[in-house]
Amino acid sequence: MAKVTIGSEALVGSLTPSKKRDYRVTNKLQEGKRPLYAVVFNFIDSRYFNVFATVGGNRVTVYQCLEGGVIAALQSYIDEDKDESFYTVSWACNDDGSPFLVAGGYNGIMRVIDTGNEKPHKSFVGHGDSINEIRTQPLKPSLVVSASKDESVRLWNVQTGICILIFSGAGGHRNEVLSVDFHPSDIYRIASCGMDNTVKIWSMKEFWPYVEKSSTWTDLPSKFPTKYVQFPVFIASVHSNYVDCNRWLGDFIMSKSVDNEIVLWEPKMKEQSPGEGTTDILQKYPVPECDIWFIKFSYDFHYNAVAIGNREGKILVWDLQSSPPVLIAKLSHAQSKSPIRQTAMSFDGSTILSCCEDGAIWRWDAVPTP
Repeated sequence: MAKVTIGSEALVGSLTPSKKRDYRVTNKLQEGKRPLYAVVFNFIDSRYFNVFATVGGNRVTVYQCLEGGVIAALQSYIDEDKDESFYTVSWACNDDGSPFLVAGGYNGIMRVIDTGNEKPHKSFVGHGDSINEIRTQPLKPSLVVSASKDESVRLWNVQTGICILIFSGAGGHRNEVLSVDFHPSDIYRIASCGMDNTVKIWSMKEFWPYVEKSSTWTDLPSKFPTKYVQFPVFIASVHSNYVDCNRWLGDFIMSKSVDNEIVLWEPKMKEQSPGEGTTDILQKYPVPECDIWFIKFSYDFHYNAVAIGNREGKILVWDLQSSPPVLIAKLSHAQSKSPIRQTAMSFDGSTILSCCEDGAIWRWDAVPTP
């Protein structure tokens, strides 16, 4: 397998299989009866690495993972719209480093919550339909992107409330956009995927002056010269059905459809012909009983492993450092039968959370090796 460069780190295919890891259930919370669609640890701020958030119905809840499997509820926010159903949440921060949560869902409005002051910060109106995913730029966490049913991706400044760029138009998605992700080290690049079965890579490089302008904008956000990015720099057709989750792994991309597997592939762009190129399939990670859409996988902070749930309430954990792929753990519990919509791996991968269709949160912790 080729080398994957992530910042200053490198992942190389190992010749010896990784050691399997044992996890056990240490907690289960029943948040309510409405489905939980997202769970995410705060990797933005090292002070809060053990803090996570969930969304379900019109509620955003903040928890902390403590020793001994304990989960402490810290904050909860109820949206004023009783019909809202949040599908996604992401940690971000303002310019002074105060932690923010950004949530979106059914009604297409993004809610920004200042968790430091425990109050709403802003609401972003712009999308014409539901929001399926929000992700934060790790190198500049006042920037977030949102993927929507309205076939567009939007870039926002959470501090000033400005919609900077709209990725849509002639070369854009032709159906719902289900997932979006920032490149971990190339600040200009994002990848998006959706119901048109494609993954598209976009560049913000030529529009970066507008990104910088958004931080110092003092006029009304509606007067900001929002720009359309109509053409991606690369379009991939790796899957033959809806693509509901894509994440960068260095310069490679991991993506999944409804065909019971995650695919790791390399986009090979033609510099002279934007939008064109080829894809090299590097590895496939089988995920049985994962044939329904809107199931999202997660990494630990250092990209050592990937965790994904399935429609039967089971979790598979794959080593990302091995070639061929090595299954680290397969987690199942007699009472976990509901589809797992998203997992969250802790900073070092020792804790795995899952949020489920039946409103439950499960916590799994690695068993210390003797």
